[in-house]
Formats: sequence, structure tokens, C-alpha cells
Amino acid sequence: MAAVKGCQFSASLSGSCYVMRPRLHRFSVKIPFFDGPLRSRLVSLCCHNPNPDSFIVDLTVPLSKNPTHLPDDCPQASASSPSSAIDFLTLCHRLKTTKRKGWINHGIKGSESIADHMYRMALMALIASDLPGVNRERCIKIAIVHDIAEAIVGDITPSDGVPKAEKSRLEQAALNEMCEILGGGIRAEEIKELWEEYENNSSLEANLVKDFDKVEMILQALEYETEHGKVLDEFYLSTAGKIQTEIGKSWAAEIHARRNSRLKNKLN
Repeated sequence: MAAVKGCQFSASLSGSCYVMRPRLHRFSVKIPFFDGPLRSRLVSLCCHNPNPDSFIVDLTVPLSKNPTHLPDDCPQASASSPSSAIDFLTLCHRLKTTKRKGWINHGIKGSESIADHMYRMALMALIASDLPGVNRERCIKIAIVHDIAEAIVGDITPSDGVPKAEKSRLEQAALNEMCEILGGGIRAEEIKELWEEYENNSSLEANLVKDFDKVEMILQALEYETEHGKVLDEFYLSTAGKIQTEIGKSWAAEIHARRNSRLKNKLN
């Protein structure tokens, strides 16, 4: 049962989401429904009064199977055009070619790109043990988009001296521009929602992915120390005491143990 501005309704879903149409209407809203542990759908609801009998469910229009019959104001009705999609993906190419600045500042040649970093974070979300209340699919999505605005603003690091609020403002503006290039619609809105969830650390999924961000960085630091014979203490120190989840702490502990073992063997 859900309530919207005094209106109540209920619906039974079996693997699909349906458009709910009133007999008369003045405005509409979109409500997410969950038809499984990892899948959500959008229902378009129109309302003009608090009488629940004013709603009917049109079972002939499942969103997941017949998108060509969606109402004009439904986000899926404005899917990105092929041109917008390719423009967006072309812009995202910069994520593959832009190197992470922290490694450049330490003289690492052939250092990882922003996309490299996000990809391994997504793998972390994929292989992590199941956690109560955590949606694995959403973690993977957040990992994929959390640094996406860097396709425009680049990798802004603490050494750049940009205040946190200004960094967030620049990235939000870049994200909005990218979503406009995509053509708006439900996928663009989803990208914005995922990015903001991570930025605000506002969910269990965001908590976990933020830990993956730190864990991936110190794992990369260990790999570069091994490959290039460098000491990259600052990356470990910058994450100390900041990891929130048990799985993040356990993975970080394993990385630290391997590093300490390596340093000990190097001294002997």
C-alpha cells in the first residue's frame, strides 16, 4: 500500500510493472515498485482526489514488455536516441584515457585510468559476500558511475587544493551536462540518483562502495610499490580509520598484511 498526497492505492505485480490510470486526472507521479530482491520498476500514477476507487490498473500495458505504448510523460517514453547514446559513450571514452592524478604525482609511468579504477571496484561489488540489506546490483551500478563526472572535470585530488564543496559543485555540473548529452530520460535520472547516493553516502550500498574506493586504491598502491620499488605511504595513511564496513576492513587488513610481509622480506 502506498500513499501519494492523500491518495491510496495498492497493486499486485508479478514480474512486471503496469501503468496505473485514473478515470480523471490532473497530475502524475512515478513510484518505484520492487518485484524481486534486486529488481525495481517504475509505476506511473495519476491522481486528482483521495478516492482510491478513482484508480484502475491497466494490465494490458506492462512497461517491461511493451514500451511503445507508454504515456507521453513516462520517462521510458523518452529513451536516448542512438545519436545521444553514442555522444555520451564517446564522452565517457575520456574515463579510459585520463590517468588517476595521484599516481602521476608520484611518478608512476603507465598508471591506471579512471575507468580502470571504477572497473575493479565493480568487480569488488560483484564478488563481495552477501550482506543483509545490501543490493549487490546497485553496488555495481554505483561503482560504475561514482567517478563518471571526471570525464569532464578530470581527477581532482586533495593536492589540487580545491575545497570539497567546490569539487562537488563542479562534478554535479559536469554530471548534469553528461546527462543532457545522453538525452535525459530514465537512464540519465538513474545515473544522477546513483551518483548523488554515493556523493552523500546515503545508503548501505554507498557505504560499501566508498569502502571499495579506498580498498581499491591501497591495493593499487601495493601493486605499484611492488612493480616500481616505491614507498607510497600517503595512500595507506589517507584511508586509516576511514573504512566503515566489516568486509572493507577485512580486505584492507589483508592488503596491509601483504605489504608488511613484503617490507619485512625486503629488509632481510
